[in-house]
Amino acid sequence: MTTRQIVINVPESVLQAENIDVDTFARELCVLAAVKLYKLGRLSSGRAAELAEMSRVEFLMNLGRYKVFPLEAELQDVDIRGDSQSNSESGR
Repeated sequence: MTTRQIVINVPESVLQAENIDVDTFARELCVLAAVKLYKLGRLSSGRAAELAEMSRVEFLMNLGRYKVFPLEAELQDVDIRGDSQSNSESGR
């Protein structure tokens, strides 16, 4: 996967107000951007998960923290995949 770096200027006062280090803040910005773009319908859950640097299932499961809820079809897709993984693991 090819990536590009985007530079965002953040005032020191914002970091101080958040009481957070630069790396943690940058990671959180990526997750917040992914959630917002997903909510607006500009990114699919898979692409938003890529931006947030997490699996699609993890991304969908974490949306509730931001008061954003996945589409019912996506939840069913996650349930189906989870069930098929559980069934394949129990058959080993």
